[in-house]
Amino acid sequence: MKLAAKPKGCTNLKLRQLTRMVTRHYDQRVGETGLKNTQYALLSYVVRLGPIRPKELARHMHMDPSTLTRNLQPMVAHGWLKIGAGRDARSRLVGATEAGRAKQAQGQRAWKAAQTSLNELLGVERVAALHALLDACIECLDGGSEDATGDRAESES
Repeated sequence: MKLAAKPKGCTNLKLRQLTRMVTRHYDQRVGETGLKNTQYALLSYVVRLGPIRPKELARHMHMDPSTLTRNLQPMVAHGWLKIGAGRDARSRLVGATEAGRAKQAQGQRAWKAAQTSLNELLGVERVAALHALLDACIECLDGGSEDATGDRAESES
């Protein structure tokens, strides 16, 4: 009779180590475009969903609205995003500028190169298995719960 494997060490530490290593891998490629990974992700969401209200963007990104506001400021200063009037005087919409769409496309090419390289380093089967395991863990920990904005969590595709 084979005993079930027991976890060794701290799960949080192991995940943080892996996350730092993977982030460095993507940072090397995406950074060549002048974007940080977080900026690329933000631009991608706005290009795909925008113009969008900041609160909705924060919800989609599973990000605190105040963190989003801080992250938007340098991107507006670079001319990649614009914040304009919404439906009424109190609402705002975030949209991508033409320069922002071009920067996102450049970032996407770099991101694809980073993903292809990671797939080669780890093996496509291992990456697919990792994605499946992470998705299952996320569902276990967050499935059906409310996120920081009070809305139901939704999966990213």
